[in-house]
Amino acid sequence: MNETTSPSAAPAAPAREPITCHVLDLTTGRPAPSIAVSLTLLRPFGPSAPLTAVTSSDGRVNQWSGEAGSSLTELFANLAEHDGGHTVWSLKFNTGDYFGLHQTFFPEVEVKFFVNAKDGHYHVPLLLGPWSYTTYRGS
Repeated sequence: MNETTSPSAAPAAPAREPITCHVLDLTTGRPAPSIAVSLTLLRPFGPSAPLTAVTSSDGRVNQWSGEAGSSLTELFANLAEHDGGHTVWSLKFNTGDYFGLHQTFFPEVEVKFFVNAKDGHYHVPLLLGPWSYTTYRGS
């Protein structure tokens, strides 16, 4: 390489979604893969059409899909301009399909939470067992 040549830049990693989640199976102590998850804006302009994803082999959802290419990042940017960015969201986890019919008390777990779009990233872990669950705001 000479002085006028520069190394090619590595492709940029996709921007992190403003809301992500993670599921851990408490019966195995491992991530919970292949759980269908939906994310819906409830207030102030909702309910919106849900964004959807499936947990990865690491139990994580880092990217959401929406109808006609709708983007959570774009929605978040628009919401920050309205009502101070204060919103209410719902995450729904299809836990019945994960554990199997009659193998869990919860066919679905729904977590509703407040978000201020100006606060940046929200991560919502779900610690899941067939008979109980807990959640918190992660980092």
